[in-house]
Amino acid sequence: MSDSETSTTLTPESTSTPLAEEPKGRTGVSRLLLGRDAIMIYVLFATIAIFSLTVPRFASPVTTGFLLLDVVPVLLMAMPMTLIIITGEIDLSVASIAGLTSAVLGVLWEGGLDIGTALVLSLVVGMVAGAFNGFLVAVVGLPSLAVTIGTLALFRGLALVVIGDNAVANFPPALNQFVTSKLGATGIPTVMLIALVVIVVFGVLLHFTPFGRGLYAMGFSKEAARFVGIDVERAKFWLYVSSGLVAGLAGIYWTLRYSSARSDNAAGLELTVIAAVLLGGVSIFGGKGSIPGVVASVLLIGTINYALRLGRVSDVVLIIVTGALLIVSVIIPSITSALARWRHERRMRHELPQGTSSGTVGA
Repeated sequence: MSDSETSTTLTPESTSTPLAEEPKGRTGVSRLLLGRDAIMIYVLFATIAIFSLTVPRFASPVTTGFLLLDVVPVLLMAMPMTLIIITGEIDLSVASIAGLTSAVLGVLWEGGLDIGTALVLSLVVGMVAGAFNGFLVAVVGLPSLAVTIGTLALFRGLALVVIGDNAVANFPPALNQFVTSKLGATGIPTVMLIALVVIVVFGVLLHFTPFGRGLYAMGFSKEAARFVGIDVERAKFWLYVSSGLVAGLAGIYWTLRYSSARSDNAAGLELTVIAAVLLGGVSIFGGKGSIPGVVASVLLIGTINYALRLGRVSDVVLIIVTGALLIVSVIIPSITSALARWRHERRMRHELPQGTSSGTVGA
């Protein structure tokens, strides 16, 4: 056998070796400890520690109670929003649905209806509003951004029509006391148990069911998801229904916590919800995200806002901070993805063998 033939015979074997030895992504414990969710938790703990040392009265059970009471509506609405954005859609109307639910609850209670029935009917209103969004997005096929911008104004306008400029404030004291009550001396609000149930339900649905895996597939490619048998339209519809239901629950919580039903309740909260979801690692383009990261992100934003309030920072600054976090949450994933692609291409250029003159002759 000639030298050229020998080099030609060895070329495929030498080519396969670098590819087989190419470094893989993080797996196992390293992935758990160094993933996006873990990083968000580390940042949350570091932020709490910094504010505990620098902001007077921050490290106390009273602070814990008020901070968690503040984040409950965002935490609730962020759960279905996570699933919706993973599919590549969005819902900007959640705060308006909460306001509409609050207005309906106030009018029904003021009209003499039993409080239990009023609560149930208010939740139904939230579900109907979500179903309306789902019908336009999933069945009619309209862009979710355009639809929910429209319904954001529509539902807020309906809330104003329902209750006007009035405010209903004579809700049963027992309900208000329950919403603001604490679990012993921990400072943790009792209502956090309800929020925990919602988190677990959506976490299990997303991470441990075929339906959840289908949502990721929809985010990557809706055509491919249909090809493997996923009913894309049906899944979208029920996600918007669940979003309306949870937004209605948040509207009821808001009403009972402040003992006031108004048409402008929860106004502007959709910005905080979306910022928390994106900062928690959910891709705005769909196909990526998790519930633990979003929960940590909600608590992080709530911690920052509450610490700034304790420092007597104006609400305008709080809005600026929320907007800045929203921008950062969109920019950082794009930068990290670009860096990962650059490192991969650079590694491939260095590790893949180049063609040799002997191999060319043999060919």
